[in-house]
Amino acid sequence: MAEKADSVLDLNKLNFEEALEKLEILVAQMEEGNLPLDQMLNRFEQGMKLTSFCRRKLEKLEKRIEVLTSDDGESGEWDEFDENSARKEAAHRQSTAPSEDNPQNNLF
Repeated sequence: MAEKADSVLDLNKLNFEEALEKLEILVAQMEEGNLPLDQMLNRFEQGMKLTSFCRRKLEKLEKRIEVLTSDDGESGEWDEFDENSARKEAAHRQSTAPSEDNPQNNLF
């Protein structure tokens, strides 16, 4: 089992559930406290990579849900989330909203 945990992770081949399961195994191994320091560090590094991977997956899913629900369910289709276009839309909404910082947008 130690050899398997020390191997290089290929995150491109994992889905969220598999990554989370691997992370749980790494944490359990580290909590046992029976590992040499170099193996502990290796598992910590792998755990950080898995944590980042899972966080990115969850953030992407959250944004996809926001896109889906923003049209009040009219289209009901799941489109691939484009982070760049979402940022542009958010910036556009912010720049056109009336504010004290942008008096040109305050019509009244």
